Amino acid sequence: MKINYLNLQKKINIKFKDRKLLIKSLTHKSFDKINNNEKIEFLGDRVLGLVIAKKLLEIYPNEKEGILDKKFASLVNKKTCLQIAKNINLEKYMLTFNPKNKKLKIEDKIIADGCEALIGCIYLDKGFAVVENFILDQWEKKIEESVITQIDAKTKLQEFSLKKYKKLPIYKIISNTGPRHKPILKVGVMLADSKFYMADGSSKKEAEQNAAIICLKNNKLS
Repeated sequence: MKINYLNLQKKINIKFKDRKLLIKSLTHKSFDKINNNEKIEFLGDRVLGLVIAKKLLEIYPNEKEGILDKKFASLVNKKTCLQIAKNINLEKYMLTFNPKNKKLKIEDKIIADGCEALIGCIYLDKGFAVVENFILDQWEKKIEESVITQIDAKTKLQEFSLKKYKKLPIYKIISNTGPRHKPILKVGVMLADSKFYMADGSSKKEAEQNAAIICLKNNKLS
């Protein structure tokens, strides 16, 4: 199946000089073990972090470092990258191993990594100003939503659970997948009278926070 990369360029309003670099940035190692997006993703992850950190300092010049760190983590994690990728239908342009050319669902992690690789590609091909504009445009709503109060989700959930049930929330690691250097943990959290609410994270701490956020939303506390 032929991929029309021109549609992607129109979607994000960026015309690439190096088409081969664009294709490489969207090529997973399962498709090509040599010319793939792993190193470009590594770069894109750092570029994304720089742009978001810079923007947060502009928006919150007097905020404490710990609060900025929470805001930063919520904006650059794999979950957010996946949502951005889905917004631009990035999975349609990605190359992954598919021996029988079937309509296979690409793993969420691969799509999220592809988003970071695309950012790395934009930086290499168009420079910092263009990639900064791209990130701030795509992340605009996420940045607006990132107004996290000084009481984080786990603390808020704990206070609610103790007040209502006189018990702490119960956290449980459901699964631990991915390579050792980039683990994906699935954690569940349960209140005294609830089911487990589950979420992923790149660390136990992040996964617990994400699970607490989901639990709070389902209990209409956020």
